[in-house]
Amino acid sequence: MTFLYDGIYYDVIVDKKASTKNTYIRVKDDLNIYVTTNIFTSDRYIEKLLKDNYKSICKMIDKEAIKIDNNSDFNYLGRSYKIVYGDYKNITFNDDKVYISKDFDIDKWYKKEAKKLFLEHLNYYYDRFSRNIPYPPLRIRKMTTRWGVCNTKSHVITLNLELIKRDTKYLDYVICHELSHLVVANHSKAFWSVVGENYPYYKEARRDMRLF
Repeated sequence: MTFLYDGIYYDVIVDKKASTKNTYIRVKDDLNIYVTTNIFTSDRYIEKLLKDNYKSICKMIDKEAIKIDNNSDFNYLGRSYKIVYGDYKNITFNDDKVYISKDFDIDKWYKKEAKKLFLEHLNYYYDRFSRNIPYPPLRIRKMTTRWGVCNTKSHVITLNLELIKRDTKYLDYVICHELSHLVVANHSKAFWSVVGENYPYYKEARRDMRLF
């Protein structure tokens, strides 16, 4: 079974299980479409389901394709660089290339850069924040499902290390988002009002980040 989108045929992998009651459609990072369903679900029903959800599946494919593109090569602050390995002592950027040694620890370098950059941006927006809030300790770590987390009890803000790969406007949005949780803990209308006071372009940032 295949799925045609934009002139490309994508494989549909069907996994039928007796324990599965509902039918789920997912697109994974291999760009195959995975359908998990009950053992009694007919192929005709699955084909109809794919047809009925055509636009949604196309969006899932686009989202995964963008993730693959964004996470290939060497990405830093919204730019992508081709990696050139050689006998280099330090990391060097030149136009669209980055020069590093084969034993260069990219994650360690990202963490070092993020620690400095994230703190600078956090301080910038904290100093200009529209509401009176406590100063939040900053933590940085890799997260798979969230760009940032705010602990409203300890006031600690945790930022996703992956933000170091994106344009800083997304870092700024996430910082303002998490700082706003120190005013309103939920995602109510009042919360988004606080976000808008401090980052007027938050809607555009949210829209773009759904594709990462």
